[in-house]
Amino acid sequence: MLNADNKKLIVKISKLYYYESWTQEKIAEKFNVSRPFISKMLQKAREVGIVEILVHDDPQQMSELEKDMELMFNLKEVLVVPTRDINKELVTSAVGKAAAQFVQKLIKNGDRIGVSWGNTLYHMVREFPLEKKENVKIVPLVGGTGNERTEMHSNQIAYELSKKLGGKCESLYAPSFVETEQLKEQIVRLPNIASVLEEGEKVDIALVGIGNPYSMSTMERFGYLSEAILDELRALDVVADINSRFINREGQVVNHSINNKVIGIGLESLKQSNNVIGLAFGLHKIESIRATLKGGYIQMLVTDEATAYRILKPETEHHQ
Repeated sequence: MLNADNKKLIVKISKLYYYESWTQEKIAEKFNVSRPFISKMLQKAREVGIVEILVHDDPQQMSELEKDMELMFNLKEVLVVPTRDINKELVTSAVGKAAAQFVQKLIKNGDRIGVSWGNTLYHMVREFPLEKKENVKIVPLVGGTGNERTEMHSNQIAYELSKKLGGKCESLYAPSFVETEQLKEQIVRLPNIASVLEEGEKVDIALVGIGNPYSMSTMERFGYLSEAILDELRALDVVADINSRFINREGQVVNHSINNKVIGIGLESLKQSNNVIGLAFGLHKIESIRATLKGGYIQMLVTDEATAYRILKPETEHHQ
């Protein structure tokens, strides 16, 4: 039998390998153990049911999953990326590449495109083909400053995407969160900030990541979420963040002060754009995506097949 500490370690290793696409060598280095030890732990994870691997051999599976999700959640379009034959370490870039092709087809000359931030968006932009469009403008939908992983912030994502499309981009020179609501009110009234936020309200297409605040959260890594705030969010049944706003299981924006200290477009405003594309994948995002769909914040979704399958068939979930 596994003791609690062993189980915790196996879960940590499995998450890094399957969700974060770390190599076994890199994980071994992190935990200061041998690579065969990591291999053994991953094997153990499958044996004891911590990790389940789904294999679908029906080539129609993707389009059926897509259609079922479109119907169930009243979505315009769903892209399910087939990942069953892909080495787990390459899933992130496979989803990024598929998302890039999906988004590229939607962009028309003259479009204003809003972008939030996060890992999936970063990979989408990285995989984006160089294709010039006329008179396209990219607008960050949320602030973001700081020294850590700046390539994942909305300003940087806006800049990189504008380079790929040969368009212009705006920058929102403000943090995503500030200390007080009063400070937030002062900042959003500054002319250079107000004008970018105003543009963000009128985008033709919005690209947003969907986060899980508790599992490998980009925001936690950036130091925006302390343990105390995470506990408060848990008590409010928060399961997701979109554009740095936190929503509960039912898809409602929760009444927590952190939601009033964000420099960025609110979710109700975001809804007004009829082309909001949510990008999220990985089994730790199931509840987060469900809540986003319940709240009606997105009209299109890009995800991977294992995640799509679990969103449609909750009865297949095993709660550890």
